Order: sequence, then C-alpha cells, then structure tokens
Amino acid sequence: MPEPVIELAGVSREFVADPPVRALSEVHLRVEPGDYVAIIGPSGSGKSTLLNILGLLDRPTSGSYRLDGVETTTLRDGARTRLRGTRIGFVFQSFHLLSHRTVVENVMLAEVYGRRPRTGRRARAERALEQVGMSQRAAFVPDRLSGGERQRVAIARALMARPALLLCDEPTGNLDSRNTGAILDLFDGLRAGGLTVLVITHEAEVSARAERRVRIGDGVLTEEG
Repeated sequence: MPEPVIELAGVSREFVADPPVRALSEVHLRVEPGDYVAIIGPSGSGKSTLLNILGLLDRPTSGSYRLDGVETTTLRDGARTRLRGTRIGFVFQSFHLLSHRTVVENVMLAEVYGRRPRTGRRARAERALEQVGMSQRAAFVPDRLSGGERQRVAIARALMARPALLLCDEPTGNLDSRNTGAILDLFDGLRAGGLTVLVITHEAEVSARAERRVRIGDGVLTEEG
C-alpha cells in the first residue's frame, strides 16, 4: 500500500504568551493519495496555523507529521525546504504573479530555486499551462488576465514541481462565482488525474465540491459525514 500523503498524529501547536495560546490541539489527520479534502472553519479556528504546519512553514510543538512517508518534525531546515519545494504545490488567495513577467515566465520561476535543469524549463512551463487551459495566454502579462485566469496561472506554477500535494489556501477568495466554478472544475480534473488536493476555506460552495470535509474549531479537527 502507498504511504499516505499526509499523516498527522497528535499534532499540537502552542504559542508563547501568558497564558500560552494553543492554536492546534492533538490533531490527527490522514490524507491518502488522490484524496480531495476541504478543511473548513471560521477565522481564529486554527486554519492558518494548520496550513503553515502542513506546508512545512512552521513546526508543531508536539506530535508527528509525515509527508509522503517522511517524518518532517526531525528534519533540519534545509531538508524541510527541499521537501517542501519538491512535494508541495501552493495555491494562495492572492495570485503572487510578477506583473512585469509574461505568463510563461511566471510559471518558469517555480524552478528557479529548484534542482531541475534549466534545459527544457520553458517546455515544462508550457505543458503546465496546457494542463490548466492557459496555453493561449502564455505571452500575456498578468494585468491582461481575469482573476480566474491569474489563478489558473498560479496553479500551473504550483504544478511545475509535479507535487504529491496541492495545498490551497482560500483559492477562490478573490474570484466571482463564475470563475470560482471554473477553478473548482479544474481541481476536479486534477484530482481525477491522481493529484491529492487539500483546500482550506470558509466557503460552503468550495467545501461542497471536496470528497471529504474536515471542520476545525478551537484547534480541534472533526471529520464531517
């Protein structure tokens, strides 16, 4: 059997204060390859803290986090950075595209700090754009794109590393309903192709499209039926 993409066991995160603030409390979560999971909850529920731990941007105070079979809590910072760059693709509410670069150049930038050779980088970026239906906009700059098109470019950039996990933080927060539906259709297609998708959201329309829904409240996760 393949290893789970995400396996959290007893993960807690406390922040130093008087008294200490416990943002996550004994979290357990298992996400298998090809799962499509939505984590939902209001502001202050612990969503951002959980995102940072899942994305290897922060470490838990206690507990175990295995990503694709690798125990991450004992890794040095350099190893965590390499694992994050090769196994996780990030999609954010803000698209984080460079306005002075073309669409294809923005996607190519995903490999600047990686170890893949420069040879073939443009071709790989063009294939990623084709995967999200943006080939025809490769030479455009972001200012000429709609919000939905910019998010597609950001998703193409996230796919460049061929990640095990697409980790999405409020990916439709800046989009209207039509573009939201188009992005959710794209997630459906990526998941059908075998990619593991985890979306952190507060929007019911977004969470309803996922195969699994997990609610977070006061740092505690509860799987919904």
